[in-house]
Amino acid sequence: MSEKTTDAVGTTATGTTETVTLANGLTCAIPASSPLAKLLKSQRTWVGPSAKERLGILRRAKSVAIVGASPNAARSSYFVGTYLQQSSDYRVYFVNPNATEILGQPAYPDLASLPEVPDIVDVFRKASDIPSVVDDVIAAGASTVWVQLGIWNEEAAIDAEKRGLTVVMDRCIKVEHARFHGGLHLMGFDTGVISAKKQVR
Repeated sequence: MSEKTTDAVGTTATGTTETVTLANGLTCAIPASSPLAKLLKSQRTWVGPSAKERLGILRRAKSVAIVGASPNAARSSYFVGTYLQQSSDYRVYFVNPNATEILGQPAYPDLASLPEVPDIVDVFRKASDIPSVVDDVIAAGASTVWVQLGIWNEEAAIDAEKRGLTVVMDRCIKVEHARFHGGLHLMGFDTGVISAKKQVR
């Protein structure tokens, strides 16, 4: 069995066992608490939109809501919000139930409170929160959930796609936008600090 499980493409939890789906379509059950189950669960099999598709998502969007936005200038969500305000034409909304204002704009308690349905919901929440955020995105009527760099929840991504959402995960919207709009060199390095001057879109 250990030989076959190296070809595993997915796992499904059932009670105290993991049902492992193999690349050849066969399945087998292994203890959910075993190191092998944890290893297989950590492997990434979900593949999100290609670079061309991500460019299309960014070009079609007119508005972005940042869920988990922070008024703390040291947080990455603050930096991304600043970039989007200064270097894009997006209408940017900040969602944080514990803040009243972020970057000079009102902070909203949830997606349902926004004045419009955002084209992209950019998420700065821990991986375990992504399923509930997906529920909120669908309830709000948004079509794309963009989970920030360093955050990965494969099961949530698969579920979101099954429910009709476009999903981008473990990618920074600031880096992607800059890369597609001249803010990064071909090598991928940032060309400079944020300024009030807007870049070519």
